[in-house]
Amino acid sequence: MTTIDDIIENFALLDDWDDRYRYVIELGRTLEPLPDAIRSEKNKVQGCASQVWLGTSVAPNGAAGPTLSFVGDSDAHIVRGLIAILFALYSGKPAHRILEADAVALFEKLAMREHLTPQRSNGFRSMVERIRRDAQAALAPAA
Repeated sequence: MTTIDDIIENFALLDDWDDRYRYVIELGRTLEPLPDAIRSEKNKVQGCASQVWLGTSVAPNGAAGPTLSFVGDSDAHIVRGLIAILFALYSGKPAHRILEADAVALFEKLAMREHLTPQRSNGFRSMVERIRRDAQAALAPAA
């Protein structure tokens, strides 16, 4: 999987937004195929213009607290790329680190908001909120 630092570095190397769009779509192609069992209403992200499914698995990680891993998919190529960016930031990380990470700041740093439709930006925020809720839920039993 591509790291978030790799994504930021690659974005900096691409001057043209058409190239950046192509790169985001390529990132989406790296997502593992989503099992049909995950394509359920329970895993559907509300607030996205496209159909988006996110599956979360939580593993205990001793003193570091629970670690979350994600799988996901969308029926829109660009959204699949946004999912891949979020997974690079969040997947495989402890819940407390997920809650500390600011995906919206990353979105701004990559200048995505001004180059995506408002619906896509809102969908991105909906995905972030869902991931953060899952991280909070993973920490709840420990509280």
